[in-house]
Amino acid sequence: MIGLLLAAAIAMVVSLLGTRLLIVSLTRLRIGQPIRDDGPQGHATKAGTPTMGGLAIVVGAFIGYALSNLYRGIYTRTGIFVMIAIVGGGLVGFVDDWIKVVRERNLGLNKSAKMLGLLTVALTFGLLMVNFTSIQTTLSFVRFDQPGLELGKALWVIWAVLLIVGSSNAVNLTDGLDGLAAGAATFGFSAFVFIGFWQFRNFDTYQVAHALDLSIVAAAMAGGCIGFLWWNAAPARIFMGDTGSLAIGTGLSALALATSTHLLLPIIAGLFVAETISVILQVGSFRLFKGKRILRMAPVHHHFELGGWPETTVIVRFWIISGLCTAVGLGLFYADSIRVGVTGG
Repeated sequence: MIGLLLAAAIAMVVSLLGTRLLIVSLTRLRIGQPIRDDGPQGHATKAGTPTMGGLAIVVGAFIGYALSNLYRGIYTRTGIFVMIAIVGGGLVGFVDDWIKVVRERNLGLNKSAKMLGLLTVALTFGLLMVNFTSIQTTLSFVRFDQPGLELGKALWVIWAVLLIVGSSNAVNLTDGLDGLAAGAATFGFSAFVFIGFWQFRNFDTYQVAHALDLSIVAAAMAGGCIGFLWWNAAPARIFMGDTGSLAIGTGLSALALATSTHLLLPIIAGLFVAETISVILQVGSFRLFKGKRILRMAPVHHHFELGGWPETTVIVRFWIISGLCTAVGLGLFYADSIRVGVTGG
């Protein structure tokens, strides 16, 4: 328990101070976020706001995890591999953000280059997990044997790649309002703090190797998001950029894979899923019905903005939805543990 608290606290402080340092440094260098021309008109005032704030989240989480485990004297392959994936996702996002600010345009890496970067990170994570850990290679909901469909190493790696790439892009799409993605991510990582700790206390049931270390990774990421959110809450002093969104999406999916809760992730991260579906439906409607749109603008948070909701209202209400999704996910996880007689002892 001390390790969890240390990871979260250290990550939060490092992220809090690091974000402030980034704001001062990037403002002095006049490095800011270009705003899309086709976005809501009210966002034009955000042009020039410092970006790449996700660096503080990733660095804070990394330091929090490293120092917490230094205190415990324990490092595990599973936890290290998940952290490597998070850093890898953040690195892809950082390159994308850097190109945007250097070239002063809203387009960074092209779609192919960004996808190649994410695929490399996801494939590396999948191969490391199946070859150097005792990960269960089954399709799972709340534990490895439910539904327990055996995928084998090759299919599990492919599934891991799909989940990581999909999750990363989902968080990236959600990151459009001040604090929206960071707040929702805090709920998600907090859920995995509980899941990992519960699995650690009940290894015989869940058979998740190094579950406590995974809980510490989640605590570090939650702390990093909270520290960043202090400066990112509306009106944002800094944006996380793709550096943050890709790292967060990679982290959530990597934790779901490592804890054998693959199919529970879409419930815990329900807001990110809804935002992605809104984009798919908008694009599908536009192409199939000769330019007809079902939303004023996608992702769906922009639809409500254009409908007259103040930005802060959209953010808080979407946070509530995210919190409810996380609660339902944890409720399902805990209900299953009661059904199989797990007491947490």
